[in-house]
Amino acid sequence: MRDQAEKLRMRIQNPEKKVAKTIAVVSGKGGVGKSNISINTAMILQQKGYRVLLFDLDIGMGNINIILGGIATASLSDYLNTDMLIDDIIFTTDEGVSYISAGNGLNNIVEIDGTLLEKLLRGLEKLQMNYDFIIFDMAAGANSAAMEILKSVDDIFVLSTPEPTAMTDAYSMMKYLCLEDAKGTFHLICNRADSEQQGTNTLKRLEKTALVFLQKQVNTLGVLLEDPHVRKAVIDQSPFTRKYPNAVISLKLKKLISLYLNKDHEILPVKKDSFIGKLRRFFLEKGK
Repeated sequence: MRDQAEKLRMRIQNPEKKVAKTIAVVSGKGGVGKSNISINTAMILQQKGYRVLLFDLDIGMGNINIILGGIATASLSDYLNTDMLIDDIIFTTDEGVSYISAGNGLNNIVEIDGTLLEKLLRGLEKLQMNYDFIIFDMAAGANSAAMEILKSVDDIFVLSTPEPTAMTDAYSMMKYLCLEDAKGTFHLICNRADSEQQGTNTLKRLEKTALVFLQKQVNTLGVLLEDPHVRKAVIDQSPFTRKYPNAVISLKLKKLISLYLNKDHEILPVKKDSFIGKLRRFFLEKGK
């Protein structure tokens, strides 16, 4: 573990500029476990030595702040509407995971004036330089501004349960993003399955449907079984990987994240078509 941490430090200290890899966690409907997966993915990445920022974009819900113990006293809304700096709204857990609470200031992001827009983009640009991963916990469904974030991120974790409605909604989300020419890679997770076989069947159906109807190759990360430890951890306002590190779901999610890192873990070099670059182009076009 020490060797791994040392290698990571050496890579971070490399004089070549790097930007955070951006991940959006989405589901087509509520109740799939999106916030829990977002939080615990951030916890696992931090345990592996990465600098992680969790960005709550599930406007008005506050799930991230609640599960992490409610330590945030300011939100994205405060950043947009006061003279606060982006650092003023970042809160950090005892483990070292940083996060930003959503508040209610992002609903009209497309309509905000040029000064606030530039402030938001500058804040996001700074964040990309300060972290290795930024994880966006998206709302179930999304407004137009949130969709632009989805179209700009590097990777998209698509969550579904075995329920037919959840699968249909997950496919609809992928379809919409494909039609909108989103460039991010889809990584499928089946959550809350009753058995490994049930979850595997769910992933195979989604993978095949995306290939046949969207001509989109997706990556299946794996299956997470229904686990009572998740609910117990939420009641105690704690991530399940913190509260129950040896629970089946904690160990399995760690395996899924290791699989993701083994396939696609490099911290990206700064480039013209970066996350921030894509967002800037969108908002400039909206302003014309």
